[in-house]
Amino acid sequence: MSKQYYTPSPNTAMDILQSLEWRYAAKRMNGQPVPQQKIQTILEAIRLAPSSMGLQPYSVLVIEDEALKKQIRPLAYNQPQIEESSHLLVFAAWSSISPEQIQEYISHTARVRNMPETALDDFKNTLLQMASSRTDEENFNWAARQAYIAFGTAVLAAAAQQVDATPMEGFNNAALDELLQLEQRGLKSVTLLPLGYRDAERDWLASLPKVRREADKFFIELTAADTALQNA
Repeated sequence: MSKQYYTPSPNTAMDILQSLEWRYAAKRMNGQPVPQQKIQTILEAIRLAPSSMGLQPYSVLVIEDEALKKQIRPLAYNQPQIEESSHLLVFAAWSSISPEQIQEYISHTARVRNMPETALDDFKNTLLQMASSRTDEENFNWAARQAYIAFGTAVLAAAAQQVDATPMEGFNNAALDELLQLEQRGLKSVTLLPLGYRDAERDWLASLPKVRREADKFFIELTAADTALQNA
């Protein structure tokens, strides 16, 4: 008998799991604009997302301009959601991590927490050591993984407000970086997230049930005894 991992709370119009059940990767959108308040909520959720060391080594470009979205569409294998979306978010990670970026983070932390920067010297040195011990490519790959955490947060935040979001990795990163002049900003694109409203009549996926692995096959519960057995 499979274990039930969640019992829905009563009197909740749309809780977190209902939101995730409602969402899917919309293949067509209807072009209807998403209210600015909802966009700001999604962006603030992204800003509040966790990242390793709290460094947030990425930026999010917010594109509403129709002409620019039209230029981006062919770079994303002509996926129509790029143009049909209300807003297009581009998650871009730092291409490298410099001592100046770390110092900016340390100074900002000291200001926000009303403390002397010297109190953060050990933390700063840890960050500097971490960054200097890796190549630029390794630092970028680490930064990209942090960006994915914010990316997932954005998908959930959108679903909570019944705003459709289509996670995209299928695009020409180098061409998009050139179009958006990301190199000059010290960034490389990682993922795209069109935000908008589904066009259920034109979207073949809209009426299909969500497919996910069964919980009892997906989750593996371990105890110390289990690991001891494996290592015996």
